[in-house]
Amino acid sequence: MRYVLVAAGIYNIVFGLLAVTRPGCFFMIAEMDPPRYPFLWQCIGMIVGVYGLGYLAASRDPLRHWPIVMVGLLGKIFGPIGFVQAAAAGSITWKFGYLIITNDLIWWIPFAIMLFAAWKQARTVRSDVPRRT
Repeated sequence: MRYVLVAAGIYNIVFGLLAVTRPGCFFMIAEMDPPRYPFLWQCIGMIVGVYGLGYLAASRDPLRHWPIVMVGLLGKIFGPIGFVQAAAAGSITWKFGYLIITNDLIWWIPFAIMLFAAWKQARTVRSDVPRRT
């Protein structure tokens, strides 16, 4: 779990830095026009980078810091939903979906496994506590 969160943290920080310093590079790869308002893409990059810092912090004790993992997984679920809606509406090309694979989809299973492990641990801890009668 720790290695996954460190990898996710580093990936997000690198992605965020690229989005902030080179906001058009991801659009060139997808053969799209550069963003009309690059500061919006740079803001997304900043948010992704901050998530990366959260993942690095959570890597020290993944089961204890499960809320960071949960928020990350939710973003990684909602991001692809938003992408599909935008692509279906013609607002963005389907080629831009290459980012969904590396930004979101590859993290679903490991993050879900971490959350399941945290849930199991919480259940075990609660069952060890004597109940008042």
